[in-house]
Amino acid sequence: MLAHLTYSKLSRLLRMCVNKPSVLGTGTEINSGVSGWLQLKRYQRSVDSNALQERQKQQMARGLPKQKPIAGVKQVVVVASGKGGVGKSTTAGPKEACFDLERLLSNDPSKAVGLLDADVYGPSIPKLMNLKGNPELSDNNRMIPLTNYGVRCMSMGFLVEDVAPIVWRGLMVMSAIERLLRQVDWGSLDYLVVDMPPGTGDVQLSITQNIPIAGAVIVSTPQDVALLDARRGAEMFRKVNVPVLGLVQNMSVFQCPNCNHQTHIFGSDGARQLADTLEVQFLGDVPLHLNIRETSDRGQPVVVSSPDSPEAAAYRSVASAVVQRLQEVTS
Repeated sequence: MLAHLTYSKLSRLLRMCVNKPSVLGTGTEINSGVSGWLQLKRYQRSVDSNALQERQKQQMARGLPKQKPIAGVKQVVVVASGKGGVGKSTTAGPKEACFDLERLLSNDPSKAVGLLDADVYGPSIPKLMNLKGNPELSDNNRMIPLTNYGVRCMSMGFLVEDVAPIVWRGLMVMSAIERLLRQVDWGSLDYLVVDMPPGTGDVQLSITQNIPIAGAVIVSTPQDVALLDARRGAEMFRKVNVPVLGLVQNMSVFQCPNCNHQTHIFGSDGARQLADTLEVQFLGDVPLHLNIRETSDRGQPVVVSSPDSPEAAAYRSVASAVVQRLQEVTS
């Protein structure tokens, strides 16, 4: 820093520091000489940095969209993983957890439940829910969700062909999310479960900033590499003031169908330990089981096709824990 000063400027600064000792606004006295000048510069940089951070906060606050509830929806729950490849689609990841939570809620005749598939690039709800076709339009020109197993569903998969790749840039994706949030006629819903795409990007931020969310459920395998992204996902929701309801441990254990020997293929209790670290509730385990994969691929999730199985019992336990946590954070 001193190398950029001319001799005359340096001499003048030194004379000022020696002849005019001062006190900072915080009450800290400036030393004389070169050390005093350096102290003054450090203080000025600190003040400038604090002022810049404050201006940035004000600009961000002005730039954030105002949260508006979805018409007719009482509570929104988001289910996320932070990472792809943890079994969201075909076994017991967020899409299955979403559906089974809704399935259990919809067993109560007094509760109406909806499912929004927010994974624009890889929509899987049509397959898992055994739904096909395009949504009809209501009198006010909004899309009417497709329904199966008592659950109202909306997905980008209903609006494009089954095998058509969705090759869109960010602005088109955000426009699609806005349409799925605001142009669907859900009717009256007690719960809307949003199946989030993996990651912590634009879609996640857009959803959390545009609509009020009652809570988030994080799903992960026990594997370390999956837990890293699960933690990032949980921290993202905390930064945007969305309560983290807890963690679900998917593919927790594999039991041999022949000898019943149990093997922890992806590790043991990783998600439980992460829940303790984050100081959030552990919502339960879902096993790695062939029946879950097969029934999901048929569009007949295990809680429908095998309601008395241990796998279905695991989902019911998770769903019960989620509903209890919802009541706690919203009471």
